[in-house]
Amino acid sequence: MDKKQIIITENHSDIVESQVQKITEFLTNLGLPSDNIIATNKERAIINQTLPDYISQLPTELKKDARYLSKFVVGAGFGLFDYALNSIWNEVTLALRNKAITYGLDIFFDASVGGKMRELYNSEEDLAGLKDNTLLNTCKKLELISETTYKKLAHILDMRNDIGISHPTNYTINAFELMGWFQTCIQDVLQDMPSDSAIQVKAFIENLKNLEETIEDDKVEKIKGQISSLSSLHCSRILRTIFGLYVSEDSSQILRKNISKMIPIIWNASVDDVKYKIGIIVEGYNNNLHTKKYEKGCEFFEIANGNKYRTESERIINLENLSNELREAHFGRDNYYTEVPIIKKIMTYFEDSTDIPNEIALNLIHSVMLCRIGGGYTYKRGVSPHGREYYDRFFNILKDEFIPLFMAQLCEFDIQQKLGRNIAMEQALEMIKEVKHNIINERYVESLDYLLAKFHIREEQFLIPNLKN
Repeated sequence: MDKKQIIITENHSDIVESQVQKITEFLTNLGLPSDNIIATNKERAIINQTLPDYISQLPTELKKDARYLSKFVVGAGFGLFDYALNSIWNEVTLALRNKAITYGLDIFFDASVGGKMRELYNSEEDLAGLKDNTLLNTCKKLELISETTYKKLAHILDMRNDIGISHPTNYTINAFELMGWFQTCIQDVLQDMPSDSAIQVKAFIENLKNLEETIEDDKVEKIKGQISSLSSLHCSRILRTIFGLYVSEDSSQILRKNISKMIPIIWNASVDDVKYKIGIIVEGYNNNLHTKKYEKGCEFFEIANGNKYRTESERIINLENLSNELREAHFGRDNYYTEVPIIKKIMTYFEDSTDIPNEIALNLIHSVMLCRIGGGYTYKRGVSPHGREYYDRFFNILKDEFIPLFMAQLCEFDIQQKLGRNIAMEQALEMIKEVKHNIINERYVESLDYLLAKFHIREEQFLIPNLKN
């Protein structure tokens, strides 16, 4: 048997061992330390027994171009466990980036990058700018990996950073640890396919962006059913993305029209946290003089009927202005019509009285009261017929803490002037009854009952002279 035949028939582990010995001798000859560089014979033996069997069971298509597997086998086989760990983690990073691409980069970057830095992240190449920890956390947040997988990978990342080749220490990885981490990376990431929900989210965004005509209402209803099947987290990410598309100056009118049809559906299926965050973004547009984006952002919130999620400072300023506009409209021409869009916009800021900022409550109650009592005319009983439902809804949501303010406004001069007319008194009675519906404090209920009784007597006093005439 010649030398070539001997090499061919030698056990593969014997070949590795001979090479390891040569490397150790080479380091010694160079005057370099050789201890704790290469794993012990015992640890390498475990790898040589377990790794070939595991690799042989992997699908051929997975192994075909998997150079990272070759690097891992070389590193683990020669006892360079930290090098092997680094090799497999690099491949995990690439796999997680591919998951991000599959899900949709707009949504992924919205979830991973905040503030002013967001505009710098747009392409696949920008994924390399994310730290591994950020990449991993975002994949978990978007449900691209499970909670369990996240915990496993977070541990592997910690180990890679603490004891891997990138951060050398005196700690040595043992063979069983390395094989366990290797198996986790292969099974839970590299062989894992994107979830149906993730694919559905990306498809929805891509289709929405590529539409060249307005979505028909029947299709909107079908989409509503599909959206309702997604988790609130996925819906929240979609909401954040379509908001970005809606305010973008590059978006077409057709895209904005289609988004406007989707906004209420996705808004109602999303969590509050993302709504408040979008509110902060809109305020930022205003502070940084991004006028067009700010205008589109305001439109977005009005379509969603979600102005209550704007920042407190913006809500106070906007409601102050709207309250003054409502008062001007009431005393202006065609007030039955001009009041309506203003009160509708005001009501997009509230779901209940806790949404009413204390700083604006007095002014707001006064303005709405003027409109609800009306001018005392016989035509439509002095109140805007289309505005009445919004006025009643406003007074219906008032809770106990605002009742003192409400009663105080009834004593204001301009309100008392209105109450000098019989029809206005009739409307005031209806308004007080609306307020009384949800009041719990017995003292306030008693006070409102007193007002109802007194106002009713005054109304009758108005009626008697009118009947005589």
